[in-house]
Amino acid sequence: MNSIWLAIFGMVVFALGYRYYSKFIAEKIYRLDSSYVTPAHKYEDGVDFVPTKKSILWGHHFTSVAGAAPIVGPAIAVYWGWLPALLWVVLGTVFAAGVHDFGTLVLSVRHKGQSVGTLTNKLIGKQAKILFLFIILILVLMVNAVFAWVISNLFITFPASVIPVFIEIPLAIWIGYAVYRKKKGMLVPSIIALLIMYATAVLTSKYQILQIDLVRYFGGANNTVLFGLDGVSMAFFVWIIILMVYLYIASILPVWKLLQPRDYINSHQLIVGLFILYGGLLLLRPEITAPMTNTAATDKSWFPLLFITIACGAISGFHGLVSSGTTSKQLDKETDARFVGYLGAIGEGSLALIAIIAVVTFFATPGEFLTAYSSFDNASSGGLSAFIGGAAQLATGLFIPEEIAKTIVTIIVVSFAATSLDTSVRLMRYIISELGYEYKINPLTKTHVATSVAVITSAALILLPKGPNGFGSGGYLLWPLFGTSNQLLAGISLLLISIWLKKQGRNYIVTLAPMLFIIIMTLWAMLQQVVFQWSGYGESDANLLLFILGGVILVFAFWILLIAFSSLTKKDNTNNINTPM
Repeated sequence: MNSIWLAIFGMVVFALGYRYYSKFIAEKIYRLDSSYVTPAHKYEDGVDFVPTKKSILWGHHFTSVAGAAPIVGPAIAVYWGWLPALLWVVLGTVFAAGVHDFGTLVLSVRHKGQSVGTLTNKLIGKQAKILFLFIILILVLMVNAVFAWVISNLFITFPASVIPVFIEIPLAIWIGYAVYRKKKGMLVPSIIALLIMYATAVLTSKYQILQIDLVRYFGGANNTVLFGLDGVSMAFFVWIIILMVYLYIASILPVWKLLQPRDYINSHQLIVGLFILYGGLLLLRPEITAPMTNTAATDKSWFPLLFITIACGAISGFHGLVSSGTTSKQLDKETDARFVGYLGAIGEGSLALIAIIAVVTFFATPGEFLTAYSSFDNASSGGLSAFIGGAAQLATGLFIPEEIAKTIVTIIVVSFAATSLDTSVRLMRYIISELGYEYKINPLTKTHVATSVAVITSAALILLPKGPNGFGSGGYLLWPLFGTSNQLLAGISLLLISIWLKKQGRNYIVTLAPMLFIIIMTLWAMLQQVVFQWSGYGESDANLLLFILGGVILVFAFWILLIAFSSLTKKDNTNNINTPM
């Protein structure tokens, strides 16, 4: 089967979803009001609350939520065949992700730009708020760990990508200064910055002397460097430390200095990347070599694990944190929420769609695919590399040399993951500070203390667990828990939106239906993993870290859901909770 039909199917459904379904939700369910004064204007402070053009904010929002997850998840999930992954990405984006991302943004805007964690207190109760904040805290901690792990491993595997990625930082700072101090436009400087990055990528791909290869610097994979660590492990350790230092600095800067301009550059990277991949697909029209459904995938059942393996790209609770944590504080007009929130979800769905196509067309024969994807563990460890290889093959359709294409694709993946890391650490700082206020732990309310706690705990979670391939592979362990907690958060956020809509006297079936599906699938998958896998029950190997974290999240989740469903079914005569109809 030709892969172009997968793209046509996905794009048609996405277009119909945005044109009709999101318009219906905006007008009939969320009832957007262009005259409503958004928190960005009401509380403008030049740091977090900054009114922003919707095109720029879309770039910030999309690149913050995209990260590496809409690539990694689908690249793993094709283990069960391309059809289940395709249907979940396309239908999940239209009926779940778009509704969720759009809804959490509107909910936050109508409540002073507060996060979904804080809003739990108003909509359900204080007890649920504290439980929810702890679940969010664990999730963002895992986001930090997983994405930092992905970036470090990509820097090791593709050292030609290092300089182009890091050169984006001073370019973004220059753009931020030019736009917000000199009042210049952002489009032209962003395009210039992107051209500089890709020109650098061409040079680093051709000349090895320009590649920052720490493994080679430390004497290679077989050389013991320090504390029994070989060259690869030492390189991984150094990259994690560098990333943590960068994250500390980036997360305390005003958003206009680095976060917004770099996200705007990355939004152009998205457009360029999607153009290259979909353009190459259109010209090459490669055949699919992976099976429609993989009957050999017997070690892990696709139901319900598919729905937590692909989180970002179908629906993701982390998106709600971004929508309510940072994006809502920058929304210029309430009517911009449809463009930023729902279209942002469509953008991520498009990325997940091409990730599926890149992987299922990468292998020369079905046999090669089945060998590479012989087990779920092999799919987890090799999925990202398969995507980069497949994406590079598609790029050759536009006459881009394969090695240069690999570098550019890696730059795009790392840039998205780094943006998510910036936002995630900033969100973690907010939550730590909020818990500090709640429990009267004064030091935690200080920006630098809260940021230090976020960075140090993230580094510990990456470096301490020993994964299947030794030091530096602990990120493999965290992915399934990341998926379950991420989807659980999405389900609870949809429940919050449903409660708010009910209190407003509006139809909440559009949020209730995806909420019930996500909650059931996620709790089912989490119970399977906590009880039958991570506990060591039966023939499975126990994993104490995942068992404890998963068990805590599971208990908190059931607790919150009991309180929330009680609130949802309770009669409430106060339709005007705090906002106009």
